[in-house]
Amino acid sequence: MAYKTIDLCAGIGGIRRGFELTGAFENVLSAEIDDYACKTYEHLFGDNPKNDLTSEEFKEKIANTEYDVLLAGFPCQAFSIAGKKLGFRDTTKGTIFFDIADIISRTNPRAVFLENVENLVSHDKGKTLKTIITTLEDELQYRVIGVTMDEDGEYKYSLKSFVRNSKNFGLPQNRPRAYIMAFSKRMFGDVVRELNDPLPFKRDEQIADNLNDILDPEVEDIYYMAQGYLDTLKKHKIREKAKGNGFGYVIVNREGIEHPIANTLLATGGSGKERNLIYQPKEGVNGKKLPSKKTPLNSESIRVMTPTEWGRLQGFINYGFLDENGVEHFSFPHEITRAQQYKQFGNSVTIPVVESMAHFMLDCFETMSKYTNELVINMAKNKEYITKKRYY
Repeated sequence: MAYKTIDLCAGIGGIRRGFELTGAFENVLSAEIDDYACKTYEHLFGDNPKNDLTSEEFKEKIANTEYDVLLAGFPCQAFSIAGKKLGFRDTTKGTIFFDIADIISRTNPRAVFLENVENLVSHDKGKTLKTIITTLEDELQYRVIGVTMDEDGEYKYSLKSFVRNSKNFGLPQNRPRAYIMAFSKRMFGDVVRELNDPLPFKRDEQIADNLNDILDPEVEDIYYMAQGYLDTLKKHKIREKAKGNGFGYVIVNREGIEHPIANTLLATGGSGKERNLIYQPKEGVNGKKLPSKKTPLNSESIRVMTPTEWGRLQGFINYGFLDENGVEHFSFPHEITRAQQYKQFGNSVTIPVVESMAHFMLDCFETMSKYTNELVINMAKNKEYITKKRYY
């Protein structure tokens, strides 16, 4: 029987899909408040996730739903370097974790899987992560993978306990993210102490060796940058360099890079695209005028990546929704604009990373089951021995 999951802060379902790909998890309830993401989610999975996990009505619905694993890629803007970094002081998004904690306290699932930006682990000098760890370990009674306790009763963990990078999981994207996995002490008891292995650092299967493997050989002219825009980016980079900063546009497949990889895809407008520019000559494109561009196309053959290429870098396209015959089943609803496509992929997870985490969770369940069975057998043998001893 499949483990049942609930998919909170679901986005377009990347975490759900990663768990589904193992064949051992089945989703039974979802929550997402972004209307456009909900349209894509329903288009992909057939069920509408439009629910507000902060509402009492939905929390009661979860409490009345039988499930095993809570999944949540809770909002990252409050902790992101790209945001204001208000953390739990952000009353609109930073407190979502506490709503998730409330749901956990009411339902006590077997396991919890959370995803967020890398900056979560260092935010507010580590106080944010400490709050999350102590809430899970002490208040909710969950064993967090990668956390130990020293002789003074203080929790010990490091950046390596939680941060994993997409580039080590078969796709050419430098995307470090924080992943937190925890198992119920109330449900599994002392057996959770046997879970001493770290979260997986990599996967052996290579989906795309480098960026060239996911790029389209030719794209529409609209993806080539206007000369005026490119000139603006160049001036900005010069100014930032003068200040001692490394900010600015990046041509990720420039000459001399043998195995190019993409920088982190972002949902924050142009910056995610500007740090992933592509050099790709195309006949007739240099200096061409397009109605949608204020200036002619640039003369250096520089373009942005397409949403489809972003989809490949996140494992949605050419992996997560391929069937056994190699037929692609990922698509967006027709009303989802190009800007929304970029945003939705940038906000999402890299599916192969989550799939590896899901397999690891299954290994943990198996480990705890094995130790529980051994404990039962040993107890039975001990009881039999004591009974015989008394008899004789």
